[in-house]
Amino acid sequence: MLDILISDATVLLPHAAGVARHQTVGVEAGRIALLRAADAEADAALEAATRIDGRGRLVMPGLVDCHTHTGQQLLKGRVLDELPMIWTRIMLPFESTLTPELMRLSAELSALEMIKSGTTSLVDAGSYFMDEAASVYEAAGLRATLSVSTMDQPGLPASIAMTCDEAVAAADDLYERWDGAANGRIRVAYALRALMSCSEELIRKTADHANERGALLQAHMNEYATEVNYTLQNQGVRPFEYLERLGGVLSERFLGAHCLMLSEVEKNILVERGVKVCHCPFSNCAKATPETPSLRSRGVIEGLGTDGAAHGGLSLWAEMRLFRSIMNVTHGVPIADPAVMPARAIVNMATESGAAFMGTEGAGAVELGAVADLITVDLVNPGMYPTGNVVNTLVECAGAADVRDMIVDGRLVMRDREVLTLDEAAIMERAAGYQAHLDDMAEAAARSAEKSGAVA
Repeated sequence: MLDILISDATVLLPHAAGVARHQTVGVEAGRIALLRAADAEADAALEAATRIDGRGRLVMPGLVDCHTHTGQQLLKGRVLDELPMIWTRIMLPFESTLTPELMRLSAELSALEMIKSGTTSLVDAGSYFMDEAASVYEAAGLRATLSVSTMDQPGLPASIAMTCDEAVAAADDLYERWDGAANGRIRVAYALRALMSCSEELIRKTADHANERGALLQAHMNEYATEVNYTLQNQGVRPFEYLERLGGVLSERFLGAHCLMLSEVEKNILVERGVKVCHCPFSNCAKATPETPSLRSRGVIEGLGTDGAAHGGLSLWAEMRLFRSIMNVTHGVPIADPAVMPARAIVNMATESGAAFMGTEGAGAVELGAVADLITVDLVNPGMYPTGNVVNTLVECAGAADVRDMIVDGRLVMRDREVLTLDEAAIMERAAGYQAHLDDMAEAAARSAEKSGAVA
């Protein structure tokens, strides 16, 4: 008997090459076990624990957020229009005040937002109290790669200050507790928060521990000009050249977040080492534009990320649409190429390439035997219908509210926009308590400003 049967749906073809109409999809034991033309009589005869009417819906791979920050979920509205560097002025101080309770609430809200946006998988860049995040993502049914925030920079707030050995031990502990949990849905990667915040000893030891375990290693790379200048001033070379010189750091298991300001030498290093790259369009707009077409032409695997809720929320649909515009303005217009980054390539970045970025084998496509990480998208609503090209319309028009159902590892996580794995009402009630705290802070700040003005 099938676990889930989706009948008479439209299906996204591999590589986002188009769609196939009137298809029936069956899921069993976490895999796509049936994929054929719909047949009402034959479909009715199939035994299935759960049936979904696929008419008017698109079945496609779940979206993959290749770079997010669970620990910054409660920073919505507090970053936009702020002066640089927000990392040192806002985000780092905020993360230093996290508690287990706040991290759990952050993960709950993050999981809800991702589920309702169609994101089935995520790579978290690392924060604190990550056991709380891991337990939430396990319960939520999502696929997650998690890390500890790894830094040994002098002068960090006492609550997050670590020596090199303490930072590596914290990463080892998370790896031992959670890697492979939830039937393999939860994985642990080693991380370097930023090269400016990590000593050479920490970089080497973290890479060694990742290599010993065959684990992924991720880092924020070439995101800010100050970061690039830091390695030029202190090491005499650019960031990727520095890691290449150290040896044993870069490989096909290295995930580089952002990668905005790359030299030709650095691009060649990415190719030679098989480094995978993630772009976060909304966040990156404040810094630089990635040379995605150039990297794509070299065969570099590129995914899309949100960079966390503080940077415009967790909707990869919004990131895809913005990314298309950025690519056209910066790379297409100068050479008169309106399809410099075609819609199918962008959808593929958010699905198939995202799965490859995470290292989830057999995922990212709707085909027989593939991992059943799937979503359905409502195609018949005023914002999406009619359309002459479904793939183009996904990039141009689709939003979080168009996602109807979600399946992760063969388990139904959301049914007709009802989240089945988390108590949404209870989570939103806890969020309301934090909103009251923010309101109190805003009122106190306003009173303080008014008082200062009166004194002046």
